[in-house]
Amino acid sequence: MNFESRKWRSGAVDSEVIVVDDATAARRRRRNIILAVVALLVIALAAFLIFGRGGGEEKAGAAGGGAKAGAPEAPAVSVIVPGRQQVARTISATGTLAARRDMPVGIAGEGGMVARVLVEQGQWVGAGQTLAVIERSVQSQEAQQLAASIDVARADARLAQQELERAQSLVSRGFVSKADVERRIATRDAANARVRVAQAQLGASRARIGRLDVRAPAAGLVLDRNVEPGQIVSSGSGALFRIAQGGQMELVARLPQTDLSTLSVGVPVTVTPVGSQQSYQGSIRLISPIIDAQTRQGEALISIPFNRELRPGGFAAAAIQAGATVAPLLPESSVLTDDAGTYVLIVLANNTVQRRPVRIGTVTDKGVVIAEGLNGDERVVQSAGAFLNPGEKVRPQRAVAR
Repeated sequence: MNFESRKWRSGAVDSEVIVVDDATAARRRRRNIILAVVALLVIALAAFLIFGRGGGEEKAGAAGGGAKAGAPEAPAVSVIVPGRQQVARTISATGTLAARRDMPVGIAGEGGMVARVLVEQGQWVGAGQTLAVIERSVQSQEAQQLAASIDVARADARLAQQELERAQSLVSRGFVSKADVERRIATRDAANARVRVAQAQLGASRARIGRLDVRAPAAGLVLDRNVEPGQIVSSGSGALFRIAQGGQMELVARLPQTDLSTLSVGVPVTVTPVGSQQSYQGSIRLISPIIDAQTRQGEALISIPFNRELRPGGFAAAAIQAGATVAPLLPESSVLTDDAGTYVLIVLANNTVQRRPVRIGTVTDKGVVIAEGLNGDERVVQSAGAFLNPGEKVRPQRAVAR
C-alpha cells in the first residue's frame, strides 16, 4: 500500500511525493502499540502508588484517631504502706564543752612576789596542794619577833606567879596585907593575858604566812596557769589558776523550748567533739529553768566523765536519746517540700494521686519519722513524686517497706 506525502520547502511551492510500502507501515503500527502499552503501564503504576499510599495514610490516620480518642495509659508508680513502728527519738544539739566546776584560784592574803610555781596546765592536784609560793622573808621575821614576845610574856607571868605565892605565905604572919595580895593576883592575871595575846599575834602572823601559799581548794585538773616566778601579785590580781574539780566535764547544749520540755535529768547522751571520730557517753545532769526571750532556747547541762580529748572551750555535738515514739517511717525520697510546706503524695482507692500535708519528726538512718499527717495505712508514693500532680491517674505498684 502506498502513501503520498507532501513536503513543503522554504521558498518553493513544489511538493515531493514519498512512497511508503506496507512493511514500513506495519512496523510503525507495532511501535505505536508498544508505546501505548508502556504508557498505560506507567499510568497504572503511578495510580497505584498514589491511591495505595493515600489509603494507607487514611488507615494510619484512622488508627491514630482511635488511639487519641481512647484514654492514655496511666504511669506506673511505686507505692509503700509504711504502717506504724517504734522508733527511737533522738534530739540533736550542739554546744560548748566546759568544766563542770570551774574553780578560779587567786591570792587570799596581801600577796607579794611569786617565788615558785609548782604546777603546770593539765596536771592533777590534790586538795590543799601548794600551787605557788610567795616570797615571805619579812613575814618570817615578824613571826620570829612575835615568838620572842611570847617568851617575854611567859617570863613576866612566871615572875608574877612567884611573887603572888610569896605574898600569900606572908599574909598569915601579918607582913603583907590582903590588898597587896590582890594587886599581885591582878599582876599575875595580866601577865598571863599578855602571854595569850602574844600567842594570838604569832598565830595570826603564821596564818598570814600560810595564806601566801596559793593552794588548791579541791582535787582536780589544772586548766589554766596565769602566774610566773618574779611576778608581783595581790588580792586584786585575779585568778592565778583555774581548776576543774575532779576533772569532770560537761557540755552546755542549747535546745529549742519544744525539745527542752521533753527532756529530764538522767537521759543518756552521746557527745562527739568536732573533728573527732570518738564519741563519749554522758547524761543530762541539769536542765535550765530559764528560756531566752530572744532565741526561745534553753540550756541542758550534760555531764561527761573525764577524758583528755574533752577540752573546755571546744565545740561538740550531742545526740540525746529522748525515748521512743510509734509513728510511720518513710524513706526520704517520699517526703517533699515546697513553699506551702512539707507533704507526701498518696494514692487513693480509685488510683488517683492526692497531696497530704505532714509534719516530720526525727530524721534517722532508716528514714523520716512522720509525726503528724499519716495513719500508716495509706499508699504513699515512694519516689518521683515531684513529677506527679494531684488528681492524676496512676498505676500503683506495691514496694516493700524497709
